[in-house]
Amino acid sequence: MSGYAEKIDDNTIRFVRVLPGPIERVFAYLWEEDKRKTWFTSGAMPTTPGESFTQTWKHSDYSPNKSTPPERMKEVDEKGHTATNTLLAYEPPHRLAYTFGQGSEVEFVLKPEGDKVRLILTHSKLPDRNYTLNVSGGWHSHLDVLEMHLKGETPPGFWDVWRKVEGVYDSRI
Repeated sequence: MSGYAEKIDDNTIRFVRVLPGPIERVFAYLWEEDKRKTWFTSGAMPTTPGESFTQTWKHSDYSPNKSTPPERMKEVDEKGHTATNTLLAYEPPHRLAYTFGQGSEVEFVLKPEGDKVRLILTHSKLPDRNYTLNVSGGWHSHLDVLEMHLKGETPPGFWDVWRKVEGVYDSRI
């Protein structure tokens, strides 16, 4: 397992990561705002499928270590980015799914494996290759930061993590 996304079809990618457990702890990092905002987004999430919710990305808040964003992301890094999504599935601690920008959908499935947890993230209904490339590098970096938090490690600044995979997906997808 490389940690890289696998292209399932022209509109779907899948990540598989094995993370430190237990499953309830990993699900808490997907669901609970105080944990989720350390690696991905802030904003309360509903528990009833069909309800809308707002997510806000603030990449500079994922670590006390700071890094310089790429030029095209400076404003997003400074101000954050907010999106409204719709909950599709809430089945703790095994499954969480919601809409995600430009009509796409994200599903997290968690499966216990001893004292570890297999996380399967599937991002489907991706509208085009450029969007797929963008979210592939983003998810890869966010999942790296999540794994560091679950291991009790302090991650480097988000953009330093992101730079390790910048451009990699162009040849992989």
